[in-house]
Order: sequence, then C-alpha cells, then structure tokens
Amino acid sequence: MVTLATSPLGSLLEAVLGQERMGECATQLLVPDVLFGGHVGSEPVPRHVGAQALMMALFAKSLTEVPLARSYVADKVARSERVCLDHGALRTVKGTSSGDLPTGQEAFSRLLEPLGFFEADSYPLGGLRMLGHGWRHRDFPEQIAQLFVSELDVRDFSTRFQEAAKNVVSQSRDPLSDSSKDTLDQLRSAGSAPMDALAMLIENLLACFGRHHPEAAWADYAILREESPEMAWIATEGNTFNHAADRVSDLDAVAQAQKDCGRPMKETIERSRSGTVCQTAFRAGMVRRRFRLEDGQIEEREVPGSFFEFISRGEHPEERGLDLRFDAGNAQGIFRMTRS
Repeated sequence: MVTLATSPLGSLLEAVLGQERMGECATQLLVPDVLFGGHVGSEPVPRHVGAQALMMALFAKSLTEVPLARSYVADKVARSERVCLDHGALRTVKGTSSGDLPTGQEAFSRLLEPLGFFEADSYPLGGLRMLGHGWRHRDFPEQIAQLFVSELDVRDFSTRFQEAAKNVVSQSRDPLSDSSKDTLDQLRSAGSAPMDALAMLIENLLACFGRHHPEAAWADYAILREESPEMAWIATEGNTFNHAADRVSDLDAVAQAQKDCGRPMKETIERSRSGTVCQTAFRAGMVRRRFRLEDGQIEEREVPGSFFEFISRGEHPEERGLDLRFDAGNAQGIFRMTRS
C-alpha cells in the first residue's frame, strides 16, 4: 500500500522541507491518495505531484508566519482531524516598474501554468481597485488547492500614490533561477520532470512567494496606506501567501468555536450571491517590519501580517461537483482582514 511517506509526493516534500516537517504536513493536511504519484522511484514525476508539493510547502510556510493558524491546526490534529487546503492567496502589483520581476500576475502565471494550473476566472474587486484571478488545476481541480492571485494597478490611483509605489517596488529582484526555468519548460512540454530537478524547482518556487524589494521608506508606506491598505501590505509583505484557507463542512460552527476560544475573528460570514460559497477568517496578526526613515535610519514598526481563512463550498448550481468559483463580494470582505 502506497502512503504519503512511500510516494513520490512524500519524497519531494522531504527533499524540500526535511523529514520532520514533511511528517508534520502528513498529519496536518488531508491528501487524497490520487495525488501521491505512485511508488517511490517512479520516474519521471508528473506535474500534479509538483503542484501538490508546492501547495503543501506553501501551507507549511504559512503556518510559521501566522500564529493563530498554528493554534487552529494544532487543535485539529489533537482531534485527529486534518485541514482540507482549499486555496491560498497572494497580491501583486502592475502598472509601474518592478525591476527584474515581471509585473502583476505574470510573475506567477509563468510558474503555475507549467505545473498544470489554468486561470479559471477573473473577479473585479471594484471596492479595492484590484482584479482577482482564480487559478485551478487542470488534472485534479477539487483535490489540489487553488490560488487566488490579485493584481493592484497603480494607475488607478493618484500621481502621488503611483510615485510612492514605484519607489517601493522598482528595485525588485527576480528569484527564479535559470535551472528552474529549464525545469518549467520541461514540465510545460512533457508534463513531468525528474525528481531531483523537481525538488530544486519547488524549493526555488517557495522563494518566489515572498518580498522581493528592499524595505520601504516610511514616508512612501504612509502615502500608500492612505489610498490602499492593500498596497501598503504589499510594501511590507510582497508576494507572501496573504492567507491559506481550510475547506470545512459547517462554517458557522467553526466560526463560533473559534470565537469561543477568544481568537480574533471576522464578525460576519461572507456569503456568495449563489449561496454556495461562504467565507470568514481570523484577523491578521501584527508583525514588526523594517522601514527607512527620512534621516537614513532603519526602524522597526508594527504592521498587519498574513492571516488564515475558513471556507465552505456547496454543489455547483449548474455543473457537476463542488462550486469552485470565488466571489468578488466575499473576497473584498476577506481582504479587509489585513487592515490595521
């Protein structure tokens, strides 16, 4: 019998995270057998295994950054329950120079498409002056977590804001290595890659989900925060996982249980117009980040960090299977969790 530990997925995770953290992932996350990828030693490794390994590694990274998520997941594990990772979210910037890094979601579409993801839909977030993009896996859309990649176009804001945004992101570096680009090309053409190359790729892709520009000047941050708390968040956190989400069956019960624990929750549950997608979340914890002051000194100040979300999905009203869509209204309500 193939288990996670004896599968290509387990070997890939162990190579990227180490044996101890791979074991933690195995106890924390619900992973369908179909994603294991066969027996250890199976070569080459199919793209869906790489996609699942990336999402699991991003989840593990998110737990190190969100204390409330760690506590919630520990409670589930203690009850012999596991997280069903529904999606992860990140924010990007377009409409200005971003140094060596491609602008907007182009920085991530080049990573996601070779792993088997496709853009299933887009969601105008008018209240935030952003555009969201839902990325879903072609091979296992219900089993592999989606990504919600949002874009903020600085051209929709004031000239003063645009200048501050340019100051922040114009010196971004591109963490994607040449060897990773080669492996992505192989995945794109063949749908699979050797284990060693895939492990190196996933490790490098993890680095892409971070901040790639220098610490912001406090004066620029203050300008950005006035017009867009979301852009201010990008100034300190970059392309870090904004949140990960647990897919649960009874969202109302989960939300009430977390409130009863005294954990800072969103007051209300966001419900889609179809009624099939409902979401709520912990409020983002505060983190300390470095800023450049006008006198050239560096000072740490407290700003909002990442958070953790809960989502329930009903059956699609018109198609077979779960309703895997996102909802623009829900998303805008959830995004406000990172406002201080």
